[in-house]
Amino acid sequence: MLDFKENISLKPYNTFGIEAFCSFFIEINSIEDFMLLLKTDIFHSNSKLIIGGGSNILFTKNFNGLVIKNNIKGISVVSENSETVIVKANAGENWHEFVMWCINKGYCGLENLSLIPGCVGASPMQNIGAYGVEIKNLFYELEAINMNNGKVDVFNNAACEFGYRESVFKTKHKGVFFITSVSFILTKTQNLNTSYGAINSELAAMKISTPTIKNVSDAVISIRNSKLPNPREVGNAGSFFKNPEVPKEKHEELKLMFENLVSYSLPSGNYKLAAGWLIEQCDLKGYEKNGAAIHTKQALVLINKNNCSGLDVFELSNYVIQKVFDKFGVSLEREVNII
Repeated sequence: MLDFKENISLKPYNTFGIEAFCSFFIEINSIEDFMLLLKTDIFHSNSKLIIGGGSNILFTKNFNGLVIKNNIKGISVVSENSETVIVKANAGENWHEFVMWCINKGYCGLENLSLIPGCVGASPMQNIGAYGVEIKNLFYELEAINMNNGKVDVFNNAACEFGYRESVFKTKHKGVFFITSVSFILTKTQNLNTSYGAINSELAAMKISTPTIKNVSDAVISIRNSKLPNPREVGNAGSFFKNPEVPKEKHEELKLMFENLVSYSLPSGNYKLAAGWLIEQCDLKGYEKNGAAIHTKQALVLINKNNCSGLDVFELSNYVIQKVFDKFGVSLEREVNII
């Protein structure tokens, strides 16, 4: 039996803690639930928004339609050999809890992605990444239901067309598929990635010279806790902006003007700039307007400091984008899904 709720507040369902209402709301706990939902008039006669942990979304207005919360749980081992294991997690699983499950089993690969908020189903949508690792490095396949015809499709790595915080689920297949599970291929050996400088520094501070996957996870958690606000304490959606990519010529021009420019060379010959550094140089850390603010420890993070509206946060992001463009001639792009 499906349990539709009408005109409910979405404040508990987004990590910004923004007040917004939707016409209809339903939690989906199984594939069977979703198949039943596909047969309802409410599904077919309304705009639809699928949410998981609500950690990458900003409501600037009420949602005049059906909000579907993916709450399908379960973790299992699909196959394994002496070196690798394929682990399948259903889309409604909490991402960090899933990472901890893998670490406790001794499965290596996801430890650098510890403490990222949200659910498993959202992880491939925007190819989440942190500290030198992206989902595309570990992704095996996902299962999803086509909402137009009820057919179950399987997407392998190539089919997802992963890019920087991108996939087909944010572009040509946006709003088409309901992801039910995601599978990852992990290793049983300690194949650690500590290339991101802060991890090595944190491990050194912890006096660990031969780290385990648990040690790397602990280091990442410590770094994130030192820089990023806890959504339970202050509303936020993590990094609000993508790191912009510029051609070599633009990079050289900026380097002449700003010798401390933080950038990374890419295989394409272009350069990725650190958006947080660009924002900092505009003296915007801690800047506040109408209750929306830029976090004092990490300029990439916009926060709901004092019961602001989603529109307040959006207007603050516009202000940041304009300031960075005025100073550097570089356009920042939002990472957060704006509703």
